[in-house]
Amino acid sequence: MAKRALIAMSGGVDSAVAAILMQDSGYECIGATMKLTPSGGSKCCSLADINDARAAAWKLGIPHYVMNYTEDFTRYVIDPFIASYERGETPNPCIECNRHLKFALLLRRALELEAEILVTGHYARIEWSGPADKPEGPCGEKPRGRWLLKKGVDEKKDQSYVLYMMTQDQLERTRFPLGSLTKAEVRETAARRGLDNADKKESQDICFTGEGDYATFIEAYTGRRSPEGDIVDAGGTAIGRHRGLIRYTLGQRRGTGVARGAPVYVAEKNTARNVLVLGPEESLYAKTLTADHLNLIACESLETPVRLGVKTRYLQKEQSALVRQTGPGTIRAEFREPQRALTPGQAAVFYDGDIVVGGGTITG
Repeated sequence: MAKRALIAMSGGVDSAVAAILMQDSGYECIGATMKLTPSGGSKCCSLADINDARAAAWKLGIPHYVMNYTEDFTRYVIDPFIASYERGETPNPCIECNRHLKFALLLRRALELEAEILVTGHYARIEWSGPADKPEGPCGEKPRGRWLLKKGVDEKKDQSYVLYMMTQDQLERTRFPLGSLTKAEVRETAARRGLDNADKKESQDICFTGEGDYATFIEAYTGRRSPEGDIVDAGGTAIGRHRGLIRYTLGQRRGTGVARGAPVYVAEKNTARNVLVLGPEESLYAKTLTADHLNLIACESLETPVRLGVKTRYLQKEQSALVRQTGPGTIRAEFREPQRALTPGQAAVFYDGDIVVGGGTITG
């Protein structure tokens, strides 16, 4: 019997081509689309996306199922997203969706359907590294076999940053067939196989917030108005009024409503006092960060400090830092050069070349 794979089909071209590649490699494929929002009106996994996924599955001759995870999505993604913003942070909900939905609940469903692996259209690579493949791992640990997460070869599409939370068990049972392809090659494959979504536009924004901004979504969802408060300068002098702290993020210049003799930026969101602090650009820079909720992939732990590349935003290039583990789930990075607007709630992801060593959530 052919090996079976569950394909997470979003309705886009990437997951459809992932299904094609798994079929071509001899797998019996099942398509699955997650329904995440009750109305079906989100920018991702909408009713239109479900129909596109169903059409692609029909074209490929594979069964397709819609799986309802709306309650789980609210519990694990939307509610924590709102709570993080209300704490003054700037969260990344895509990471939490991957952590709790795709590679936990959907992977569990794959196993229930007797599929050996879960397949997604992410641009990243998974490789097995046996003890003989590399005499010493990126963390300096003793040689042993591990599943490694690596960057996708298409640098502009690499999604390893939002996958740093994957575990060894999840990596073992997951495949990313697009990891060695460019986006252009994926679209060419889709067009060659006659898929209607070969030229479908990608969604770049957070999927569940609709067309409004994040603050509008949060206030409508919770029924709570983010309270106004003082804007102060670095010395604590009131210089204006803010419209609710959830409307601002570190490093922001425009939209504060404050005009000074020189440019000023959001330097701090003090939720305890409901105060927005503005300062000059140099006040945004720091040479260290701390992070919690640490997940390491390439090794069990960082036994000694190690110099790695660190990304603190999805599209940022890695920055050199000396990284040390400070506790079971905490880490500290000391950068070679000061970094701008290290934002609590965002992810710090650590790289050794194209290998994802691990990552965590920035706390300060």
